[in-house]
Amino acid sequence: MSKVDPNRSPLPPAGGEGEGEGGSQIGSSARPKALVAWSSGKDSAFALHAARSAGKVEIVGLLTTLTRDYGRVSMHGVREEILDRQAEALGLPCRTVRIPAGCVNTDYERAMGAAVAAARADGIERVVFGDLFLEDVRAYRERMLAGSGIDPVFPLWGRDTEKLAMEMVDAGLRATVVCLDPRRLPGSFAGREFGAEFLADLPKDVDPCGENGEFHTCVTDGPMFRQPVPVVAGETVVREGFVFTDLRLSAEQGIAVR
Repeated sequence: MSKVDPNRSPLPPAGGEGEGEGGSQIGSSARPKALVAWSSGKDSAFALHAARSAGKVEIVGLLTTLTRDYGRVSMHGVREEILDRQAEALGLPCRTVRIPAGCVNTDYERAMGAAVAAARADGIERVVFGDLFLEDVRAYRERMLAGSGIDPVFPLWGRDTEKLAMEMVDAGLRATVVCLDPRRLPGSFAGREFGAEFLADLPKDVDPCGENGEFHTCVTDGPMFRQPVPVVAGETVVREGFVFTDLRLSAEQGIAVR
């Protein structure tokens, strides 16, 4: 059995037609309750912001996959305590699905299937995803949620990623590159802030949003947050062929709630 592709979001699959670009509109007057497939990174954060702004669903929580052996967000390597602070800053509870290191697809799909069933039992009808243009990833989500009673929402789907990246920066989103694939992007980009200078320095063959798995981020501030999440960068290491920069919560206090 194959392992979960590390270049794909380790978040839940989805199915059916969804709202946002590339999906159908909600037909009922009551807003369906939705979870956000939360990777801890910029795309899921901006998808949450876009879905909230559109007002077609009621965002009631996050859904995140954690690698239980490490206590970190799968693939991104973000510490669980930072995830908890992100959820607090968003004003949303976080449902976590814990998978083992080296998780194979069958185990992953079983765990996510159980999480989806539990969410549906709690009245969840939508899951918001930050996918941008990878057709195979979208098809996988649609296939795996087909018949579950939960439909996907793709609020960022089909957006020009160069323009989208700058829109994120201009909106005040702050994020740090916490994982990258050194086959696609030099290791020196690990630990850098996602911003205009970072985008200008990217090699021309790297997607500005890292949609092809070139890099992953941890978001710490932006229009979706009530207050920033204070972090400091630790060591940068190479594990299993990927470059990771560790982030820790800082001792910063007294941050005003917006």
